[in-house]
Amino acid sequence: MQMILRDFVKEDAPIIAGWIRSEDELYKWSADRFNKYPLSGDDINENYDPQIESGRFHPLMAVENSGEVVGHFIIRYPRADDDSSVRFGFVIVNPAFRGRGYGREMLRLAIGYVKDNFPVSRIDLGVFENNETARRCYEAVGFKEYNRRECRMPIGTWNCTDMELFIETSS
Repeated sequence: MQMILRDFVKEDAPIIAGWIRSEDELYKWSADRFNKYPLSGDDINENYDPQIESGRFHPLMAVENSGEVVGHFIIRYPRADDDSSVRFGFVIVNPAFRGRGYGREMLRLAIGYVKDNFPVSRIDLGVFENNETARRCYEAVGFKEYNRRECRMPIGTWNCTDMELFIETSS
């Protein structure tokens, strides 16, 4: 398995939307950020455009050396007044590639990308307890639980686990 990361382009949005096959998957992927199923590429672009302009939101795609798009995630600064930490979000793997290590490899590349491009000491993310496969993937690349909370979703209240990974900084 060989893959690279590249910047998200607007044409990627319908591909990502096509990977979300149920309302349950929508909320596991996006929490309450969209609240609309089925999701369209236009919905994703309308959500992403103003955030990309802020310079604090960086969507990326994972692409296999065959050219096939295998995954997507975003890196964002969660707080306007803090540049020491970034958060991964909207992490998703093409359903055709799930269960084969592509998620772990994409996250390893993502961690390396942060180390190379962001002067931060920490990455965090949230994962719902009803998404055990994703949690195991995050643990496999070094994320550790630091908080649990309840999230009210349009389809019910879900328990969320916040996870973090500290980055070794070279000084």
